[in-house]
Amino acid sequence: MSDFTLIIGNKNYSSWSLRGWLALKRTGVEFDETVVALRRADTSERLKKHSPSAKVPMLKTPDGEVWDSLAICEYLAETFADAELWPSDKKARAQARAVSAEMHSGFQALRAMMPMDHRNTRAMPPLTEDLKKDISRIDTIWQDCRNRFGQDGPFLYGDFCIADCMFAPVVSRFNTYQPALLPAAQAYIGNVLEWPDMVDWAVAAKEESWVIEF
Repeated sequence: MSDFTLIIGNKNYSSWSLRGWLALKRTGVEFDETVVALRRADTSERLKKHSPSAKVPMLKTPDGEVWDSLAICEYLAETFADAELWPSDKKARAQARAVSAEMHSGFQALRAMMPMDHRNTRAMPPLTEDLKKDISRIDTIWQDCRNRFGQDGPFLYGDFCIADCMFAPVVSRFNTYQPALLPAAQAYIGNVLEWPDMVDWAVAAKEESWVIEF
């Protein structure tokens, strides 16, 4: 049994779980994984056995329980410094934290209208002003990060880091719904989808039998 256990939701749908899982995989540490199916009659009861928030993801560690995707990422960055989960450059790290926090707290229209679904290709929902703003803002963030700090590798800050973990579910959503994006964003999507850990998650998501109707 590992010292670390990650409680997650359905891999096909749980965008927050994907963020924590990718960061944990990036550390290279061995961990156990428990999947709790979401939006079922017993979901809340099952999650309460693991997490004080009754939400996913939740990481069990030798230092105690850590819940919330961004808190998990910060804990892992502190605990596994050699994994370099944040960029080493101070300016890049400051921006990476800012865009990660923006993703964590914003983009409500995109979350509501373009749910994550690895198994299917879906038609774009009606392009409301709020959704248009969310897509445009993400397009701008990705282009700015890549132009300023991502020249030495395929990801937002060159190497795969927490910022990429935070935006990985958006990459999946854009792959599912295919909105119009700038070439730089399209290239970034391809890079993330080819990241081995992202490939493994997508394969597992497609093998799940649970279905959530939106």
